[in-house]
Amino acid sequence: MSSALPLPEYAATAAGADLPALRAELDRLDDLLHDTLMRRAEVVAQVGALGVKGTVPLRAGREASIVRRLLARHRGAFPAPSLVRLWRELFCGTTSMQRPLRISVCDRVTGAGGEAVYLAAAREHFGALVPLHHYPTPAQTIREISVGLATAAVLPLPREDETPREAWWTALLHRDDPRIHVVARLPFWAPRPEGAPSAQAFVVSAAAPDPSGADRSLLGLELALETSRAKLGADLLAAGFQAGAVILRRDAGDTVAHALVDVAGFVADGDARLAAVQSALRPPVVLGAYAVPLESAS
Repeated sequence: MSSALPLPEYAATAAGADLPALRAELDRLDDLLHDTLMRRAEVVAQVGALGVKGTVPLRAGREASIVRRLLARHRGAFPAPSLVRLWRELFCGTTSMQRPLRISVCDRVTGAGGEAVYLAAAREHFGALVPLHHYPTPAQTIREISVGLATAAVLPLPREDETPREAWWTALLHRDDPRIHVVARLPFWAPRPEGAPSAQAFVVSAAAPDPSGADRSLLGLELALETSRAKLGADLLAAGFQAGAVILRRDAGDTVAHALVDVAGFVADGDARLAAVQSALRPPVVLGAYAVPLESAS
């Protein structure tokens, strides 16, 4: 396997080269990139062989940490957003080596031009060739994971004014088998250039979330109907959580209220703070976690 030419030496060589020589150097670099991709695929296959058979090979946190690391070391004129796109395609290609990818997408909103905005967001994240299947409701979308047809699902970000049918996160409180978690938030980087998908979405999967090094977690809670937002916030703080966005639902006919809380850090099921939230009728359920999106990829 050939090795990379050190950048300073290459720059000196290219400075006085003519066009045929530069094209020859590009061909050499293309071969080197291809060799590296093939070697990476070999290592991915070895990693897959060490994994637990039957598990979903989706590691959204690991992928996010790789992208952050590469952007931190990136230099030169090659556009950083293009670097992100290259690695997103690479992740999806190597993940599909372990198990074919299929993504279900709930797309109930279209953009000004009539395009399906959540399908566009899913395509950007999961790559150009991964099969996407569109469903009009969250329940239909999540069902594809439950029955083993989909690797992951893309769902609109929860809103305070959703109908009970649209509030898909309440179903995750039941911890059904397979247990479904939030594992990523889309888009992963901003600001969005012209033409890039801008829909805000969560990715859910039967794969467990994995930490990226800079994460936020989602907690689902059952509360007494009279519990106020202020009371919940105070109890979360007293338990040691730094809460961000809070959605509080009191749906007609329900005997309890439900809350979705976004908190700082990666929270696991065994976190002792969960049992310390006094206003919760039972310990909060960890609905998942996601890597904090990048401020910029430029």
